[in-house]
Amino acid sequence: MLPLIAMTVATQTVLTPVDLAKQIDPKRMQATVEKLASWNDRNTNNPTCTEAAEWIAGQYRQIPGLEVEIMKYRLPKMARVPEEKEVVQVVATLKGQTDRRILVGGHFDTINMVDRENGLRARAPGANDDASGTALALELARVMSQRKWKNTLVFVAFSGEEQGLYGSKALAERAVKEGWKIDGVFSNDMVGNSANKNGQKDDKHVRVFSADSAEPGEAERTQSSRELARLIEFLSRGTFGVKLVFRNDRFGRGGDHTPFMQAGYSAVRFTEVYEEYTRQHTGDDLPQSVDFKYAANAAKVNLIAMGAMADAEEPPTRVRIDRTQGHDTTVNWKGQPGVIYTVYWRETTSPVWTGSVDVGPYETYTAKKLSKDDYVFAVGAHGGIPVEAR
Repeated sequence: MLPLIAMTVATQTVLTPVDLAKQIDPKRMQATVEKLASWNDRNTNNPTCTEAAEWIAGQYRQIPGLEVEIMKYRLPKMARVPEEKEVVQVVATLKGQTDRRILVGGHFDTINMVDRENGLRARAPGANDDASGTALALELARVMSQRKWKNTLVFVAFSGEEQGLYGSKALAERAVKEGWKIDGVFSNDMVGNSANKNGQKDDKHVRVFSADSAEPGEAERTQSSRELARLIEFLSRGTFGVKLVFRNDRFGRGGDHTPFMQAGYSAVRFTEVYEEYTRQHTGDDLPQSVDFKYAANAAKVNLIAMGAMADAEEPPTRVRIDRTQGHDTTVNWKGQPGVIYTVYWRETTSPVWTGSVDVGPYETYTAKKLSKDDYVFAVGAHGGIPVEAR
Protein backbone atom coordinates (compact mmCIF):
# COMPACT_ATOMS: atom_id res chain seq x y z
CA MET A 1 0.00 0.00 0.00
CA LEU A 2 1.36 3.42 -0.99
CA PRO A 3 2.07 5.98 1.72
CA LEU A 4 -0.38 8.87 1.81
CA ILE A 5 2.15 11.33 0.35
CA ALA A 6 2.94 9.03 -2.56
CA MET A 7 -0.73 8.47 -3.23
CA THR A 8 -1.34 12.23 -3.27
CA VAL A 9 1.46 12.85 -5.75
CA ALA A 10 0.25 10.00 -7.92
CA THR A 11 -3.26 11.40 -8.15
CA GLN A 12 -2.43 15.08 -8.54
CA THR A 13 -1.97 14.81 -12.29
CA VAL A 14 -5.37 13.19 -12.88
CA LEU A 15 -7.62 15.43 -10.78
CA THR A 16 -9.71 17.24 -13.36
CA PRO A 17 -12.03 20.12 -12.45
CA VAL A 18 -14.96 17.71 -12.71
CA ASP A 19 -13.20 15.30 -10.33
CA LEU A 20 -12.54 18.10 -7.87
CA ALA A 21 -16.10 19.41 -8.06
CA LYS A 22 -17.30 16.12 -6.59
CA GLN A 23 -15.35 16.94 -3.42
CA ILE A 24 -17.28 20.13 -2.66
CA ASP A 25 -18.74 19.58 0.81
CA PRO A 26 -21.97 21.39 1.73
CA LYS A 27 -21.40 20.57 5.41
CA ARG A 28 -18.10 22.44 5.40
CA MET A 29 -19.80 25.39 3.75
CA GLN A 30 -22.53 25.24 6.38
CA ALA A 31 -19.98 25.27 9.19
CA THR A 32 -18.35 28.37 7.72
CA VAL A 33 -21.67 30.18 7.35
CA GLU A 34 -22.72 29.27 10.89
CA LYS A 35 -19.44 30.56 12.31
CA LEU A 36 -19.66 33.85 10.42
CA ALA A 37 -23.30 34.30 11.42
CA SER A 38 -22.37 33.81 15.07
CA TRP A 39 -20.97 37.33 15.23
CA ASN A 40 -23.60 39.91 16.13
CA ASP A 41 -22.71 41.66 12.90
CA ARG A 42 -19.82 42.01 10.47
CA ASN A 43 -20.40 45.65 9.63
CA THR A 44 -17.25 47.06 8.06
CA ASN A 45 -17.33 49.94 10.57
CA ASN A 46 -17.10 47.63 13.58
CA PRO A 47 -14.36 45.57 15.26
CA THR A 48 -16.46 42.48 14.55
CA CYS A 49 -15.60 42.84 10.85
CA THR A 50 -11.88 42.76 11.64
CA GLU A 51 -12.41 39.78 13.94
CA ALA A 52 -14.24 37.93 11.18
CA ALA A 53 -11.50 38.79 8.68
CA GLU A 54 -8.86 37.38 11.01
CA TRP A 55 -10.88 34.19 11.43
CA ILE A 56 -11.30 33.83 7.64
CA ALA A 57 -7.58 34.41 7.14
CA GLY A 58 -6.89 31.72 9.72
CA GLN A 59 -9.04 29.27 7.78
CA TYR A 60 -7.15 30.01 4.58
CA ARG A 61 -3.81 29.62 6.36
CA GLN A 62 -4.76 26.04 7.21
CA ILE A 63 -4.80 25.21 3.49
CA PRO A 64 -1.37 24.11 2.18
CA GLY A 65 0.18 26.22 -0.56
CA LEU A 66 -1.79 29.42 -0.01
CA GLU A 67 -0.23 32.82 0.55
CA VAL A 68 -2.66 34.71 2.79
CA GLU A 69 -2.81 38.48 3.17
CA ILE A 70 -4.98 40.68 5.35
CA MET A 71 -5.24 43.61 2.96
CA LYS A 72 -5.75 47.09 4.40
CA TYR A 73 -7.47 50.02 2.68
CA ARG A 74 -9.17 53.28 3.60
CA LEU A 75 -12.94 53.52 3.89
CA PRO A 76 -14.04 57.14 3.30
CA LYS A 77 -16.56 59.00 5.43
CA MET A 78 -20.04 58.80 3.93
CA ALA A 79 -23.67 58.10 4.78
CA ARG A 80 -22.94 54.56 6.01
CA VAL A 81 -19.50 55.41 7.43
CA PRO A 82 -19.49 57.96 10.29
CA GLU A 83 -15.72 58.46 10.17
CA GLU A 84 -12.99 57.62 7.67
CA LYS A 85 -11.07 54.57 8.81
CA GLU A 86 -8.66 51.82 7.86
CA VAL A 87 -10.39 48.49 7.28
CA VAL A 88 -9.33 45.02 6.17
CA GLN A 89 -10.24 42.18 3.84
CA VAL A 90 -8.65 38.83 3.00
CA VAL A 91 -6.74 37.85 -0.15
CA ALA A 92 -5.43 34.27 -0.47
CA THR A 93 -3.29 33.28 -3.45
CA LEU A 94 -2.52 29.84 -4.86
CA LYS A 95 0.39 30.49 -7.20
CA GLY A 96 0.49 28.79 -10.56
CA GLN A 97 3.17 28.54 -13.21
CA THR A 98 2.18 31.92 -14.69
CA ASP A 99 1.16 35.27 -13.22
CA ARG A 100 -2.18 35.21 -15.04
CA ARG A 101 -4.88 35.22 -12.37
CA ILE A 102 -8.45 34.01 -11.90
CA LEU A 103 -10.22 35.59 -8.91
CA VAL A 104 -13.16 34.20 -6.96
CA GLY A 105 -14.77 35.68 -3.89
CA GLY A 106 -17.70 36.92 -1.88
CA HIS A 107 -18.14 39.72 0.64
CA PHE A 108 -18.15 38.85 4.31
CA ASP A 109 -19.36 42.21 5.65
CA THR A 110 -23.01 42.71 6.65
CA ILE A 111 -25.48 45.48 7.37
CA ASN A 112 -28.89 45.87 9.01
CA MET A 113 -30.94 48.54 7.28
CA VAL A 114 -34.20 48.18 9.23
CA ASP A 115 -33.09 48.41 12.88
CA ARG A 116 -32.59 52.17 13.12
CA GLU A 117 -32.49 52.12 16.91
CA ASN A 118 -29.28 50.07 17.09
CA GLY A 119 -27.77 51.44 13.88
CA LEU A 120 -24.30 50.12 13.09
CA ARG A 121 -24.52 47.71 16.04
CA ALA A 122 -27.79 46.13 14.91
CA ARG A 123 -27.90 42.35 14.60
CA ALA A 124 -26.79 41.46 11.05
CA PRO A 125 -25.87 37.77 10.72
CA GLY A 126 -25.70 37.88 6.91
CA ALA A 127 -25.84 34.11 6.43
CA ASN A 128 -26.87 34.26 2.80
CA ASP A 129 -25.73 37.85 2.18
CA ASP A 130 -22.95 37.02 1.94
CA ALA A 131 -21.47 34.39 4.20
CA SER A 132 -22.65 31.97 1.51
CA GLY A 133 -20.31 33.47 -1.10
CA THR A 134 -17.48 33.71 1.42
CA ALA A 135 -17.91 30.03 2.32
CA LEU A 136 -18.01 29.11 -1.36
CA ALA A 137 -14.63 30.73 -2.04
CA LEU A 138 -13.08 29.10 1.03
CA GLU A 139 -14.35 25.68 -0.03
CA LEU A 140 -12.98 26.17 -3.54
CA ALA A 141 -9.58 27.00 -2.06
CA ARG A 142 -9.61 23.83 0.04
CA VAL A 143 -10.47 21.62 -2.91
CA MET A 144 -8.45 23.31 -5.64
CA SER A 145 -5.26 23.45 -3.57
CA GLN A 146 -4.88 19.68 -4.00
CA ARG A 147 -3.12 20.06 -7.33
CA LYS A 148 -0.91 22.41 -9.31
CA TRP A 149 -2.39 24.77 -11.89
CA LYS A 150 -0.89 26.56 -14.83
CA ASN A 151 -2.37 29.91 -13.83
CA THR A 152 -2.68 31.58 -10.44
CA LEU A 153 -5.87 31.39 -8.37
CA VAL A 154 -6.90 34.16 -5.98
CA PHE A 155 -9.58 33.71 -3.30
CA VAL A 156 -11.01 36.90 -1.79
CA ALA A 157 -13.22 37.76 1.17
CA PHE A 158 -14.29 41.33 0.42
CA SER A 159 -15.34 43.90 2.99
CA GLY A 160 -16.92 47.30 2.37
CA GLU A 161 -19.49 45.91 -0.05
CA GLU A 162 -22.47 47.19 1.88
CA GLN A 163 -20.99 50.70 1.95
CA GLY A 164 -20.61 50.83 -1.84
CA LEU A 165 -18.26 48.08 -3.11
CA TYR A 166 -15.24 49.72 -1.49
CA GLY A 167 -13.29 46.53 -0.86
CA SER A 168 -13.56 45.35 -4.44
CA LYS A 169 -12.77 48.87 -5.67
CA ALA A 170 -9.60 48.85 -3.57
CA LEU A 171 -8.50 45.49 -4.94
CA ALA A 172 -9.38 46.37 -8.55
CA GLU A 173 -7.41 49.62 -8.27
CA ARG A 174 -4.49 47.71 -6.81
CA ALA A 175 -4.68 45.17 -9.63
CA VAL A 176 -4.48 47.94 -12.23
CA LYS A 177 -1.67 49.74 -10.41
CA GLU A 178 0.40 46.57 -10.03
CA GLY A 179 -0.32 45.36 -13.56
CA TRP A 180 -2.13 42.17 -12.66
CA LYS A 181 -3.12 39.96 -15.57
CA ILE A 182 -6.62 38.83 -14.63
CA ASP A 183 -8.35 36.38 -16.96
CA GLY A 184 -11.62 36.36 -15.02
CA VAL A 185 -13.37 37.46 -11.84
CA PHE A 186 -16.07 35.27 -10.26
CA SER A 187 -18.09 37.21 -7.68
CA ASN A 188 -20.49 35.10 -5.60
CA ASP A 189 -23.05 37.14 -3.72
CA MET A 190 -26.09 35.38 -2.20
CA VAL A 191 -25.80 31.84 -3.54
CA GLY A 192 -27.75 29.97 -0.86
CA ASN A 193 -31.41 30.82 -1.33
CA SER A 194 -33.31 28.38 -3.55
CA ALA A 195 -36.86 29.55 -2.74
CA ASN A 196 -38.72 32.65 -1.65
CA LYS A 197 -41.87 33.46 0.32
CA ASN A 198 -43.71 34.17 -2.93
CA GLY A 199 -43.90 30.43 -3.63
CA GLN A 200 -41.15 30.46 -6.25
CA LYS A 201 -38.39 27.87 -6.15
CA ASP A 202 -35.45 26.99 -8.36
CA ASP A 203 -32.76 24.75 -6.93
CA LYS A 204 -31.57 23.64 -10.37
CA HIS A 205 -29.99 26.85 -11.67
CA VAL A 206 -27.74 29.71 -10.61
CA ARG A 207 -27.89 33.08 -12.30
CA VAL A 208 -24.76 34.54 -13.89
CA PHE A 209 -24.89 38.26 -14.64
CA SER A 210 -22.56 39.81 -17.19
CA ALA A 211 -22.13 43.12 -18.94
CA ASP A 212 -19.46 45.16 -20.63
CA SER A 213 -18.36 48.75 -20.84
CA ALA A 214 -19.07 48.72 -24.57
CA GLU A 215 -21.85 50.71 -26.14
CA PRO A 216 -25.25 48.97 -26.28
CA GLY A 217 -25.76 46.75 -29.28
CA GLU A 218 -23.86 43.85 -30.77
CA ALA A 219 -20.55 44.88 -29.19
CA GLU A 220 -22.07 44.71 -25.70
CA ARG A 221 -23.21 41.14 -26.27
CA THR A 222 -19.86 39.87 -27.45
CA GLN A 223 -17.18 41.43 -25.26
CA SER A 224 -15.10 39.62 -22.68
CA SER A 225 -17.36 39.57 -19.61
CA ARG A 226 -20.20 38.27 -21.74
CA GLU A 227 -17.89 35.67 -23.25
CA LEU A 228 -16.81 34.63 -19.76
CA ALA A 229 -20.46 34.09 -18.85
CA ARG A 230 -21.05 32.04 -22.01
CA LEU A 231 -17.98 29.94 -21.25
CA ILE A 232 -19.24 29.24 -17.72
CA GLU A 233 -22.61 28.11 -19.08
CA PHE A 234 -20.93 25.95 -21.72
CA LEU A 235 -18.53 24.23 -19.31
CA SER A 236 -21.15 23.58 -16.63
CA ARG A 237 -23.57 21.68 -18.86
CA GLY A 238 -24.41 18.33 -17.33
CA THR A 239 -23.37 19.51 -13.86
CA PHE A 240 -25.74 22.29 -12.75
CA GLY A 241 -27.87 24.74 -14.65
CA VAL A 242 -26.67 28.25 -15.42
CA LYS A 243 -29.18 30.97 -16.22
CA LEU A 244 -27.42 33.76 -18.09
CA VAL A 245 -28.68 37.28 -17.47
CA PHE A 246 -27.35 39.85 -19.90
CA ARG A 247 -27.03 42.86 -17.64
CA ASN A 248 -24.35 43.85 -15.18
CA ASP A 249 -26.41 43.02 -12.09
CA ARG A 250 -29.94 42.92 -10.75
CA PHE A 251 -31.95 45.98 -11.69
CA GLY A 252 -30.62 49.09 -9.96
CA ARG A 253 -28.15 47.13 -7.83
CA GLY A 254 -24.47 46.21 -7.83
CA GLY A 255 -21.87 43.71 -6.73
CA ASP A 256 -18.14 43.21 -6.26
CA HIS A 257 -17.55 42.16 -9.86
CA THR A 258 -18.46 45.66 -11.05
CA PRO A 259 -15.23 47.53 -10.16
CA PHE A 260 -13.22 44.84 -11.97
CA MET A 261 -15.44 45.04 -15.05
CA GLN A 262 -15.10 48.83 -15.02
CA ALA A 263 -11.32 48.42 -14.79
CA GLY A 264 -11.35 46.37 -18.00
CA TYR A 265 -11.30 42.84 -16.62
CA SER A 266 -13.72 40.03 -17.49
CA ALA A 267 -16.01 39.79 -14.47
CA VAL A 268 -19.36 38.17 -13.66
CA ARG A 269 -21.73 37.80 -10.71
CA PHE A 270 -23.18 34.49 -9.50
CA THR A 271 -26.39 34.69 -7.51
CA GLU A 272 -29.49 32.66 -6.73
CA VAL A 273 -32.48 32.69 -9.09
CA TYR A 274 -35.04 33.74 -6.49
CA GLU A 275 -34.06 36.18 -3.77
CA GLU A 276 -35.98 36.57 -0.53
CA TYR A 277 -35.93 40.31 0.00
CA THR A 278 -37.54 40.27 3.46
CA ARG A 279 -34.44 38.63 4.97
CA GLN A 280 -31.82 40.80 3.28
CA HIS A 281 -30.09 43.41 5.42
CA THR A 282 -32.04 42.38 8.52
CA GLY A 283 -31.48 40.28 11.62
CA ASP A 284 -33.37 37.43 9.95
CA ASP A 285 -30.70 36.38 7.43
CA LEU A 286 -29.91 33.20 9.37
CA PRO A 287 -28.15 29.92 8.50
CA GLN A 288 -31.37 27.90 8.76
CA SER A 289 -32.68 29.75 5.72
CA VAL A 290 -29.71 28.74 3.56
CA ASP A 291 -29.96 25.75 1.20
CA PHE A 292 -26.43 24.41 1.50
CA LYS A 293 -26.87 21.73 -1.15
CA TYR A 294 -27.84 24.48 -3.56
CA ALA A 295 -24.85 26.60 -2.51
CA ALA A 296 -22.57 23.60 -3.03
CA ASN A 297 -23.90 23.17 -6.56
CA ALA A 298 -23.15 26.83 -7.26
CA ALA A 299 -19.63 26.16 -5.99
CA LYS A 300 -19.27 23.27 -8.43
CA VAL A 301 -20.14 25.54 -11.35
CA ASN A 302 -17.49 28.00 -10.20
CA LEU A 303 -14.89 25.28 -9.78
CA ILE A 304 -15.43 23.65 -13.16
CA ALA A 305 -15.11 26.95 -15.01
CA MET A 306 -12.23 28.22 -12.88
CA GLY A 307 -10.39 24.94 -13.23
CA ALA A 308 -10.67 25.00 -17.01
CA MET A 309 -9.39 28.56 -17.12
CA ALA A 310 -6.65 27.78 -14.61
CA ASP A 311 -5.05 25.39 -17.09
CA ALA A 312 -5.77 27.42 -20.24
CA GLU A 313 -3.07 28.93 -22.42
CA GLU A 314 -3.06 32.53 -23.67
CA PRO A 315 -5.99 33.40 -25.95
CA PRO A 316 -5.42 33.53 -29.71
CA THR A 317 -5.03 36.81 -31.55
CA ARG A 318 -6.15 38.07 -34.96
CA VAL A 319 -9.25 35.84 -34.98
CA ARG A 320 -10.79 36.43 -38.39
CA ILE A 321 -13.47 35.02 -40.67
CA ASP A 322 -12.45 34.37 -44.27
CA ARG A 323 -14.63 36.72 -46.30
CA THR A 324 -14.78 34.43 -49.33
CA GLN A 325 -18.41 33.78 -50.24
CA GLY A 326 -19.50 30.17 -49.91
CA HIS A 327 -21.61 27.62 -48.06
CA ASP A 328 -18.91 26.96 -45.43
CA THR A 329 -17.16 29.27 -42.98
CA THR A 330 -13.39 29.33 -42.49
CA VAL A 331 -11.97 30.89 -39.33
CA ASN A 332 -8.28 31.82 -39.03
CA TRP A 333 -6.28 32.97 -36.02
CA LYS A 334 -2.78 33.51 -34.70
CA GLY A 335 -1.92 30.91 -32.10
CA GLN A 336 1.00 29.48 -30.17
CA PRO A 337 2.88 26.31 -31.15
CA GLY A 338 1.44 23.13 -29.66
CA VAL A 339 -1.66 24.78 -28.13
CA ILE A 340 -5.06 23.14 -28.62
CA TYR A 341 -7.77 25.59 -29.65
CA THR A 342 -11.54 25.31 -29.51
CA VAL A 343 -13.79 26.81 -32.17
CA TYR A 344 -17.29 27.76 -30.97
CA TRP A 345 -20.38 28.77 -32.89
CA ARG A 346 -23.94 29.88 -32.27
CA GLU A 347 -26.73 31.31 -34.34
CA THR A 348 -26.89 35.10 -34.20
CA THR A 349 -30.10 34.86 -32.15
CA SER A 350 -28.73 32.37 -29.61
CA PRO A 351 -27.37 33.62 -26.27
CA VAL A 352 -25.23 30.48 -25.78
CA TRP A 353 -22.79 28.41 -27.78
CA THR A 354 -24.59 25.66 -29.67
CA GLY A 355 -21.59 23.88 -31.13
CA SER A 356 -17.84 23.53 -30.70
CA VAL A 357 -14.87 21.52 -31.86
CA ASP A 358 -11.32 21.10 -30.57
CA VAL A 359 -9.05 21.57 -33.55
CA GLY A 360 -5.65 20.78 -32.12
CA PRO A 361 -2.55 22.91 -32.57
CA TYR A 362 -3.74 24.57 -35.77
CA GLU A 363 -4.58 28.12 -36.83
CA THR A 364 -7.50 27.53 -39.15
CA TYR A 365 -10.78 25.65 -39.21
CA THR A 366 -13.55 25.30 -41.77
CA ALA A 367 -17.08 24.77 -40.46
CA LYS A 368 -18.91 22.82 -43.14
CA LYS A 369 -22.42 23.96 -44.10
CA LEU A 370 -22.45 26.75 -41.51
CA SER A 371 -22.99 30.13 -43.12
CA LYS A 372 -21.12 33.15 -41.80
CA ASP A 373 -24.35 35.06 -42.41
CA ASP A 374 -26.26 33.04 -39.82
CA TYR A 375 -23.66 32.16 -37.19
CA VAL A 376 -21.28 33.85 -34.78
CA PHE A 377 -17.88 32.14 -34.41
CA ALA A 378 -15.21 32.41 -31.74
CA VAL A 379 -11.89 30.74 -30.93
CA GLY A 380 -10.31 30.15 -27.54
CA ALA A 381 -7.39 28.26 -26.11
CA HIS A 382 -8.84 25.04 -24.69
CA GLY A 383 -10.63 26.00 -21.46
CA GLY A 384 -10.07 29.73 -21.94
CA ILE A 385 -12.41 32.60 -22.78
CA PRO A 386 -13.06 32.57 -26.54
CA VAL A 387 -12.39 35.55 -28.79
CA GLU A 388 -15.09 36.37 -31.32
CA ALA A 389 -14.09 36.10 -34.96
CA ARG A 390 -14.60 39.29 -36.95
